[in-house]
This record gives sequence, C-alpha cells and structure tokens, in this order.
Amino acid sequence: MKQLTGRVVAITGAGSGIGRALAQEFARHGARLSLCDINLAEVTATAEALARNGVDVIAQRVDVGSREDVMAWANATQRHFGVVNIVVNNAGVALSGAVPALSIEDYEWIMRINFWGVIYGTKAFLPLLEASGEGHVVNISSVFGLTSQPLMSGYNASKFAVRGFTESLRQDLELAGSRVSSTCVHPGGIKTNIAKSARVDASVAVLTGRPAAEATREFELSFFTTPERAARIIVAGVRRNRRRVLVGPDARLYDWLARLMPAFYQRIFTAVVRMRSRRAEGGAE
Repeated sequence: MKQLTGRVVAITGAGSGIGRALAQEFARHGARLSLCDINLAEVTATAEALARNGVDVIAQRVDVGSREDVMAWANATQRHFGVVNIVVNNAGVALSGAVPALSIEDYEWIMRINFWGVIYGTKAFLPLLEASGEGHVVNISSVFGLTSQPLMSGYNASKFAVRGFTESLRQDLELAGSRVSSTCVHPGGIKTNIAKSARVDASVAVLTGRPAAEATREFELSFFTTPERAARIIVAGVRRNRRRVLVGPDARLYDWLARLMPAFYQRIFTAVVRMRSRRAEGGAE
C-alpha cells in the first residue's frame, strides 16, 4: 500500500507515544484517521490538534482489553468513513517482576491488553479491510518479542504471542490469496511513558538491589529512539509491505543476538542483571 492519501487508518493507543506519533505521520501522508485510547482526554487532544490542520479524524475512548469496546469502535469507524484500509494495534502496557512473585491476575491483566487487544483489533477490522479491496494489519510487538529478559515474563509472553499471531496471520492471508497483508513491528527502547506506567512488583527491587523507581530510570536511559522516528520507520515498512519491522539500533542488536545465540543470549542478560545488582549492593555499603 504505497499510496496513503485518502486511506482510512485506525490506531489504538493514539493518545500518546508511538500511537500519537503514528497518527501524525499517517496524517502527513494524507490519511484519514480513527483514533482510540483508554485515556479520552489524551486521544481527544491528539485528534483536535490534527483536525486544526485539516485532517479528517474521529476519536473515542476504547479499552482494547474489552471485546465489546473494540467491536463498537470498528463499527463506528465503518459508519463514519464507509471504509477502513489499515488498523494499527499499538496499545500496550508493561509488567515487571519475578515469576514466583507475580499473581495470576497480573498475567491476566497484561495478556488481556497486549495480546487479546491485538486479537480483538485484528478480528474486528479484518472483514472491513477485506471489503476495502486492499488492507493492512499492523501489530506492535517489541524487542521483547525477539528475546526474553529477566523479570519480564509477562511482557515477554504477551509480545512473543503478538509476534507468533501476526506472522501466522500473514501466512493465512497469503494462502487465501487475500488483498490484505500484515506487518509485525518490534520497537526497541522508545522514549514513551510505558516504563513509568508499568506495574512493577517488589521482587524487582529484591533481585536487582535497587528501588523500583531507580531501576525504571536506568532502564529509560537505554531508550534511543523518539516516537516520531519510530512512526516514520513503521509507516515506511507498511508502504513497503514488510513482514517484520525493526525499530531502533537496539532492536537490530536484539535480533542479531536471537539469530546467532538463540540460547546463550539468556545467560548474557542474566549476567548483566546480576552484575548491576552487585554494583548496587556495593554502592549501598
């Protein structure tokens, strides 16, 4: 889908971060937009800013973990525009903690949003994309869908699931001879609020030797890429019909590690966390 002018793009999590930047980037290419976010004030602000520049845009509050919310949003998008060409399942949350410490409810929470939100968004919009004659599903995974990390089992599980689902979806669409395609996106560290809004269990402080807030700040220092840069890379990947889009130098590094050291990389990441923990303990003495 090289031509985006006049196309209708639906984006979840468009109130901030990558979602908002994607709305701006698609608008720059002349697209019409249906935006949603669980934070109504933020997504409304995004839509109003775009509308002032002449963009045809609608926005509403949607909890992507609610099947009913997502289906209602898809129907509202269809009623307003009459057609939908692209859906970007971007909304997501983060969870950090050791497996023994995290509750079943913690895992249900993150899977409901990060994985089931992608399932709901894909299933709700896929018939509309098929009807458009040329459509695209864009699902946002992560570098955590390429490699596993200590203390991130819930996030890893959700993002690996998004990757597997999206890659299989692409193959299903090709087997069916569909005019709809799909792309799985693996952003590295993007300068958004996802780390600050993450659920962080007390076990993180115990195993790293640092308060959760300090660990989060250090983690954020490794974020290399701005949302705007990420959005440009993602939109370019969609226009080129890429199966996989890596966003940022860290994403390329993680992909390289997974390819060359598919088992040994785990030892490296564990050793890094252990080393940081020892440094923190030494500094506290």
